[in-house]
Amino acid sequence: MSTLKGLEDVVAAQTAISDIDGKLGKLWYAGYSIDDLAANSSFEEVLFLVHHIQLPLQAELEELTEQMVNEREAADFVTGLMPTLAEQTSPMSMLRTSISAASAYDPDGWDQSPEANYRKAIRVVSLMPTFIAYYDRHRRELPIVEPNPKLPHGANFLYMLSGEEPEQRVAEIFDTVFILYADHTMNASTFTARVVASTLADMHSAMTAAIAALKGPLHGGANEQAFRMLEEIGDPSRAEEYVTRLFERKQLVMGFGHRVYRQVDDPRATILRGLAKELGETAGDMRWYEISEAVERVVREQKGLRPNVDFYAASVLHYLGLATDLFTPMFAAARAAGWTAHIREQYADNRIIRPDSEYIGPRDMTWVPVEERQEEAS
Repeated sequence: MSTLKGLEDVVAAQTAISDIDGKLGKLWYAGYSIDDLAANSSFEEVLFLVHHIQLPLQAELEELTEQMVNEREAADFVTGLMPTLAEQTSPMSMLRTSISAASAYDPDGWDQSPEANYRKAIRVVSLMPTFIAYYDRHRRELPIVEPNPKLPHGANFLYMLSGEEPEQRVAEIFDTVFILYADHTMNASTFTARVVASTLADMHSAMTAAIAALKGPLHGGANEQAFRMLEEIGDPSRAEEYVTRLFERKQLVMGFGHRVYRQVDDPRATILRGLAKELGETAGDMRWYEISEAVERVVREQKGLRPNVDFYAASVLHYLGLATDLFTPMFAAARAAGWTAHIREQYADNRIIRPDSEYIGPRDMTWVPVEERQEEAS
């Protein structure tokens, strides 16, 4: 039996949701290039696209937008947990727990019909910014800001965090970040969601598992770690020394390298690089962009590695005012679009996901009573 560690190059599912060409550095959602969507679309349109595999008509977009607005308010049961979660847990632990808890009061209960699961999907996507904002306001001992029904999804998220409506360009950039993070084929968290869904567990269980998978620094946690690295570097002139020291210690530079984009740029990173520069210029503070640019240059020169989506997202999200430990929850809030679409796609043509394994342990062992066992010689 041949073994592909980490299931590399193993096709785990057929999907119409997204596709990647790692050699060309291309990403598509339902046939539309990420460049086209990032430049022209809204997150609401992308959410519709990944669930319906077509862009919405105006009436369909208005219906979805209204549905999302109506689903932003969390159940009292979950909001009642938030003070304790804000005091005792990390943001990603809070999000995992809140999504699980939300199942208790979901209006569709344990209905597993396609129609109910679509409503659950939109509800979960709509609620995640609310959970994150409530958590952040509680831990900062600030008054809770209720959802604003007049604002789109991304702008409302920023409003609930800060208490102020964002400027139009800021809201547009945040919306673009949401689009870039919305889906990315069979990544670790999406695969986790589909594995759980393949057992016919409910939507909230599959989403809880996806969040747990995203929590790790080798997946969603990379954007947070990337910005903490920028803070440690502090100045572009220190980038070469810092990166060289990491490589000498055989440590990772967070936000670089990708299992798919190996010889070309991650197309999402290209877009985010431009947005980081724009935000730095607008803020009159190019420091984070310039440190990022210096790190990218050194890493390319020394290892030939290219930035992935998380590297420039770190400085973009900082310029947008998010606390560093909210970067990964924001990733989850955006990827919820793809997760829920993949869960529903798995339900629609399900076969339980059960890969094989290659046994490498001992064989033909003989059982010995405990009193006769002796320690093996080391």
